[in-house]
Amino acid sequence: MAPRVLVSDALSESAVQIFRDRGIDVDFQPKLGKDKDKLAEIIGQYDGLAIRSATKVTEKIIAAATNLKVIARAGIGVDNVDIPAASKKGIIVMNTPFGNSITTAEHAIAMMFAVARQIPEANASTHAGKWEKAKFMGVELFNKTLGVIGAGNIGGIVCDRAVGLKMKVIAYDPFLSEERAKQLGVTKVELDELLARADFITLHVPMTDKTRNILSRENLAKTKKGVRIVNCARGGLIDEDALAEMLTAGHIAGAALDVFAVEPATESPLFNLPNVVCTPHLGASTTEAQENVALQVAEQMSDYLLTGAVQNALNMPSVTAEEAAVMGPWIALAKHLGTFAGQLTEEPIRAINVLYDGTAAEMNLKALDCAVISGVMKFSNPDVNMVSAPIVARERGIQISTTHQEKSGSFAGYIKITIVTDKRERSLAGTVFSDGKPRFIQIKGINIDAEIGEHMLYTTNEDVPGIIGLLGMTMGKNGVNIANFTLGRSGSGEEAIALLYLDEAIDPKVVDTLNQTGMFRQVRPLKFEIA
Repeated sequence: MAPRVLVSDALSESAVQIFRDRGIDVDFQPKLGKDKDKLAEIIGQYDGLAIRSATKVTEKIIAAATNLKVIARAGIGVDNVDIPAASKKGIIVMNTPFGNSITTAEHAIAMMFAVARQIPEANASTHAGKWEKAKFMGVELFNKTLGVIGAGNIGGIVCDRAVGLKMKVIAYDPFLSEERAKQLGVTKVELDELLARADFITLHVPMTDKTRNILSRENLAKTKKGVRIVNCARGGLIDEDALAEMLTAGHIAGAALDVFAVEPATESPLFNLPNVVCTPHLGASTTEAQENVALQVAEQMSDYLLTGAVQNALNMPSVTAEEAAVMGPWIALAKHLGTFAGQLTEEPIRAINVLYDGTAAEMNLKALDCAVISGVMKFSNPDVNMVSAPIVARERGIQISTTHQEKSGSFAGYIKITIVTDKRERSLAGTVFSDGKPRFIQIKGINIDAEIGEHMLYTTNEDVPGIIGLLGMTMGKNGVNIANFTLGRSGSGEEAIALLYLDEAIDPKVVDTLNQTGMFRQVRPLKFEIA
């Protein structure tokens, strides 16, 4: 019996035809996604669900999806899918992460031209029968300095286009290697230098705790007078109130925004300012981009339903059904090791080296590699998954190397990762015990035995008396319960580490309190995704 797929949002006829051509029984109902009750009523009949943004795949819909095997989003954003609920039920969630890249980059360049030459205002004036030639004095892009915040996939395309326009391009991206910067023809700088030098600033970073409000009032004040700012990435990256004030005061010459902190944006302090260009989140809105992601999603779903091949999955590795049963805990361990290293590493990563020992060396190393890389990259790019992570790493010039060896120690097998930057090498190792639970067994060459929890705290210090008491007392005074407490040291009086498994996320104020004692070299809260 042929697999059945429901298309509940507007997808091109070409994409729907791909399903038919490959023997899939496709039901094309492009308006159904807006009727959640009807969708819940019929979803149990289908093996696959193809959507865009209108369909909300809630926990209720997933509960009713008794036969559903795959949900595929034509586009990158999956905020409209309850991924944890889908994962729990064994439903794969896919997206198409790179189909919109060129379109979004081109929109950023178009917005830059628009704000530089005041095209929208001049257009409105001319349509009104005015001829205000002297009013609309613009600036050239040629020979201007463009500051690119975030030089990943889309940001890298913007860099390439800007170099072609003969702009001087500088980029701030903690994960951009010098080699990749040279390939792009840009100069890598720190954020403060970019703010001080750039004539134009364009943002191309995801929304994370580190990037939220990256152009804060304080950082906007550091910009060069007369700067023009473009944001086609995510709302919330800029303090919109501060931006409006500085535009009105004349410190910032202009701004062009495709995204806003609250969307749909029906009101904003930026609206109606003469030096601001606004569009309604059009970054991915081209015929080519919409067609590309539609065709891609049809191919991916067909491949999975007919052959079991998995592409661009957000909640599972690219492994066979037979491998998944054995590899599940090891994939979790690989992700945890990468996540640990990614949260500790703030400078550009040059290389990720992975060693597989014993039992681990006998598994699907490609899938384990992807798990490690996705863990490392997750905190700089929340949209990354096990399929896209190697692509993102390659774009940033990160070298990936793996080695495997026969059993060499007391464990049946283990995974060790080493992160290489210009400043240091950082190594972590872990294993899976017989109970199927991953454990950290070594940090910076120091042997430990640490259970892994969702919320953890990592500290390093000189091995002196009083550290255990200080940590325990500080946690107790602030109402933080310690589920597990692991210690290790390289030698008496030498470097010591502590890894605390906490019942809840630690308040930044508690971290500040520990740092202010002067007893610690490093105090770092950690967060892990625990299935």
